[in-house]
Amino acid sequence: MKDDSYARGFLEYPQYTRPREYRGWEVPEVLLSGNHQEIARWRREEAIERTLSRRPDLLAKAVLSEEERKLIDTIKARRGFN
Repeated sequence: MKDDSYARGFLEYPQYTRPREYRGWEVPEVLLSGNHQEIARWRREEAIERTLSRRPDLLAKAVLSEEERKLIDTIKARRGFN
C-alpha cells in the first residue's frame, strides 16, 4: 500500500488501538477527532519525524515534495534535529 513503511521513503507513523490509554500512553486527540485531513497530516508528520530521528539516511534518498521539505525543516527546528 502507498502508506506502508518505506513506500514513500519514510518509516511508518505510530499505530494505536484500544483502550484510549495504555500504560500511560494516550491516543493523540487528532486520531479521535474524525477529521481525516488532520489525521493524514498527523501521520505524515509523525512518519517524517520518526525517519529523521531513526533513519535520516532514508530521507537523503527520498523524492520529496516541496511541502514535505518544508515540513522537514519545521520539524527539525521544532525538535532540535540537526
